[in-house]
Amino acid sequence: MNYKEKYDLWLTSDYFDEDTKNELRTIKDDKEIEDRFYKGLEFGTGGLRGMIGAGENRMNIYTVRKATQGLANYIIEEKGQSKGVAIAYDSRIMSKEFAQETALCLNANGIKTFIFPELRPTPELSYAVRKLGCIAGVVITASHNPAQYNGYKVYWEDGGQITPPHDKNIMSQVALVTSYDMVKTMDMEQAIGQELYHILDENIDKGYFEEVKKQVINPAVIKEANDLKIVYTPLHGTGLVPVTTVLKELGFENVYVVEEQAAPDGRFPTVTYPNPEEDSAFELAISLAVEKDADIVMATDPDADRLGLFVKIEPGRYISFNGNMIGTIIAEYILRERANNGTLPTNAAVVSTIVTTDMVKAVCERYGVKLIETLTGFKYVGEQIKFFERDNSYEFVFGLEESYGCLAGTYARDKDACSTLTLLCEVAAYYKTRGMSLWDGMLELYDYYGAYAEKLSYIVLQGKDGLAKIGEIMSNLREKPLGKIGKFDVLAVTDYKTGNRMDCLTGDVTKVDLPVSDVLYYELIYGAWCAVRPSGTEPKIKFYMGTKAKDFESAKDLCEELSESLVALGE
Repeated sequence: MNYKEKYDLWLTSDYFDEDTKNELRTIKDDKEIEDRFYKGLEFGTGGLRGMIGAGENRMNIYTVRKATQGLANYIIEEKGQSKGVAIAYDSRIMSKEFAQETALCLNANGIKTFIFPELRPTPELSYAVRKLGCIAGVVITASHNPAQYNGYKVYWEDGGQITPPHDKNIMSQVALVTSYDMVKTMDMEQAIGQELYHILDENIDKGYFEEVKKQVINPAVIKEANDLKIVYTPLHGTGLVPVTTVLKELGFENVYVVEEQAAPDGRFPTVTYPNPEEDSAFELAISLAVEKDADIVMATDPDADRLGLFVKIEPGRYISFNGNMIGTIIAEYILRERANNGTLPTNAAVVSTIVTTDMVKAVCERYGVKLIETLTGFKYVGEQIKFFERDNSYEFVFGLEESYGCLAGTYARDKDACSTLTLLCEVAAYYKTRGMSLWDGMLELYDYYGAYAEKLSYIVLQGKDGLAKIGEIMSNLREKPLGKIGKFDVLAVTDYKTGNRMDCLTGDVTKVDLPVSDVLYYELIYGAWCAVRPSGTEPKIKFYMGTKAKDFESAKDLCEELSESLVALGE
């Protein structure tokens, strides 16, 4: 069927409710109708993500049920019905409804579900999957996307987001659900009566909080720096209860919450974009920080897996840390302190992604710790924990990615803003006992390791035409290899789609032992690098880059210059 035929089907079929049909009837723009029906909302390697609304290319109860039916079919194929599925959701519009629809579809297929009674952070869902011994988990969230988006992420029994072979297998099963009459659902009372629908109690929360607190290395510095002042905002999301509970129990006494952003609200009324990677999301928090003379200012995204940070450099002035800076200063602290107190394993490993700062390589070399790099996406970082446990090769100490995500410990298998925030508070307390700020601490590391700067740039390309343009850019870069990007000579290029790395000086080609991915990675002169990839969750093509210099300002200037040259490639 073409998009008009699909649109007509949704208007005439008894399967779709009247509110859905009324929403579709109000659309007068044919381009809008085409965008909603030219394809089904794609179930990718992590699940679903899209704009909320009626239509096959939107997040709604029908597309959620359809995806869940495919997941159910795979769970049945794997004989995992009795293990059940854990389900969580964030503060976004329709999150609770989508979570309930997910549970009832699974229940109608004979699969038990364990659903949180209220919104919870994504990392707690990861923890719950393993704690409950479930075959899978689902969290309803669109992470840091704008308010009109929602999403559906799938986890497997190891507590991590689905990776090969489960991701491809689930995608195949979802693709086989070709019509809505193949989708099962049932009444909630009936599901409860048949002991299929279970509401979780507070024990999972308590267990999760305890695991987050266990990541603290030096409780003594928290007591010593009892005048540390912290401003925190959950940006209307899920972070408020876990963050404030854990900080209080650890003894942080001066915690100030941005009240205007404390209550969960999927409209995100005080920000245009609930993303702690964006400086604009900190406007209210910085105002409160100036008022309280806070040392650090932190924000978690709606599902509390990403953390943003501003640090006081002098009264009334704050500087932002990007995800690479956050991850590096925590990694250095963990490795140094655990080396000093004798708890750093001899087979310790840190895991990062190929687009994360090169500075972490230098940190790991200093402490004799193995660094393992994965593809972009924290699910590949979490997957390494499974591999370590399976072959007894390394002990996971810390994981980080440039996209404002970190994990210490193995209680969860996804990035956790709650524990990252707690660790940052400990690191800030440590530097405060030395009469230093976190920024002073970062400068101290730059003095030792060299100054590194990183940047993420992107071009937004919406809709069907945008998708085609993104594909065209990637094809052109492959068909016409770059010898130079601005003033930066290309020394080598790795195409993760073919698995080949080519040395541009010798022409030698070697294989790369990572899964296939649509990523091009360039090694450049001056110790610089960059990478290009389509976003897996947003209509963007992304340009990652990093540079190194003697001082931070010089490294930043180099990075800006590289960014301008990179973005020009996609215009």
